[in-house]
Amino acid sequence: MRTVNQLLQGKGFDIVTIDGDASVFEALTLMADKGIGSLVVLDKDQIVGLFTERDYARDITLKERTAKETKVNEIMTSHVAVAKPDQSIEECMAIMTEKRVRHLPVMEDGKLLGIISIGDLVKAIIEDQQFVIGQLVSYINA
Repeated sequence: MRTVNQLLQGKGFDIVTIDGDASVFEALTLMADKGIGSLVVLDKDQIVGLFTERDYARDITLKERTAKETKVNEIMTSHVAVAKPDQSIEECMAIMTEKRVRHLPVMEDGKLLGIISIGDLVKAIIEDQQFVIGQLVSYINA
């Protein structure tokens, strides 16, 4: 099975970040512009949180707050689960399932390398299964 590093090699290392002092409205606008569901929150190049659509839904909409007046660091997820480049897709899937998260920043030696989503993992698993099925069909038909 593939590793996180192999997954990032295929998908790319683009990371969209935001400062914790930015407004939730700014964060949502950035996420909409980029077509993504989460932002890594940085303070002086260090991860301090993760802001997701779920944070917005639970802490702005349901609590009747305003996105323009609330800062990202007020509602972001502070305890961020991370992945390492050498971890397997299965290990990351287990982390996401256990922690009930959909995004994992990828870190190595304190450096942010990328981010993977549950969708990235599912896609990789399906691709690997299709490859194995193709190999088995070729073997059976040979």
